[in-house]
Amino acid sequence: MIPEEKRAAVIRGLREAFGVEEVEDIRTVASGLGSDLVFRIVVKQAPYVLRIITRVNEQTDPARQFTCMNAAAGAGLSPRVWYASIEDGVSITDFVEANPFPIKEALVRVPGTLRRLHALPRFPKTFNYVTAHKGFIWRFRTANLRPKQEIEEVFNRYEQLCAVYPRLEADMVSCHSDLKPENIVFDGQRIWLMNWQVAFVNDRYFDLAIVANFVVADEEDERTFLEHYFGQPPDEYQRARFFLMRQALHMLSATVFLLLGAAGKPAAQGPSQVGSLPSFQDFHQRIWEGEVNPADNDLRSVYGGVHWEQLLQNVRQARFNEALRIVADRHPQEGPEPLLPVN
Repeated sequence: MIPEEKRAAVIRGLREAFGVEEVEDIRTVASGLGSDLVFRIVVKQAPYVLRIITRVNEQTDPARQFTCMNAAAGAGLSPRVWYASIEDGVSITDFVEANPFPIKEALVRVPGTLRRLHALPRFPKTFNYVTAHKGFIWRFRTANLRPKQEIEEVFNRYEQLCAVYPRLEADMVSCHSDLKPENIVFDGQRIWLMNWQVAFVNDRYFDLAIVANFVVADEEDERTFLEHYFGQPPDEYQRARFFLMRQALHMLSATVFLLLGAAGKPAAQGPSQVGSLPSFQDFHQRIWEGEVNPADNDLRSVYGGVHWEQLLQNVRQARFNEALRIVADRHPQEGPEPLLPVN
């Protein structure tokens, strides 16, 4: 199961961490869209996670990734790190057995975990929005995967968001940036954050928006979620920032998954038809409960379509205009630079 070219590196890790060269059991763990190989191993009758980085680039850079992972582990946010070799791209950490985590409980407990994460000293690098936009968002605009009129409507509104949403130093914090359910493990008492592949300095609302996809169903949930994060009821500016970042995340998720889902297929076979799409809330509840995995090839277009339809609905709401106004009023034109790049 371990690639031959990585076997010596894994043996070095086992020897340094546990004084052994063989594992008693090994099984593959699903790792989403990433190229990392992830295994549950057993050594001396105890379970651990073995992760092997197979492709090194800006996103998977082991020096940054392991720095973030070690910082989180030191703060009790991530499992203990037994071994991490930047040179080999190999790490071994404690394995945490997941228990059911009811959404209503996550709604009030995860925000505190995010607050602790965001209070850590800044991670080594800042999230590169330019790369994300060039690689997916602006490429999607000409990919012919949605009706032209619909695409132009959404992109016109998105460009308004990009022009208004500020980059504020106080909000640029250490972020996980990939807080899907498989990376939020509840052991029955504590919450553990896993997989630090895309951990960067980022806008705090990015992490909040990702988790909100799964635990925030309405405006009452939104207030509860943000109150547990900020320690007090959110004001209209915080709610406006949160709402706008959720739309930015819908755009990124929609374009990533629709492009991936359509890869190698004629345009007509790419995204699913709107009428066949599940609702945003129901689909995310199924992801949270482990019933579906949007990284599966057959579900990528469905997941992208779910985000696209939610974004389309939201940019047509009066709240979108109101959020733009609230944020713009707080920051004059000569104020902070925008966080999101405009094409």
